[in-house]
Amino acid sequence: MRITVEQARCEGHGMCVDAAPDLFHLDDDGELVVLPEGGLVPAGQEDRARDAVRVCPIAALALDR
Repeated sequence: MRITVEQARCEGHGMCVDAAPDLFHLDDDGELVVLPEGGLVPAGQEDRARDAVRVCPIAALALDR
């Protein structure tokens, strides 16, 4: 499972960071950073990744399988 972020769409609300702090981070400029290398969701973090995608208010996140 891989997380993708449409950076042009992301407004930095940070709800994904709250839902999955091990997977996302907002940098000092408010830009969203996906923490796992290549956006690959580590085993055991899939539910948190789904939660983060679900709570994004502007649908800037997606999961690929």
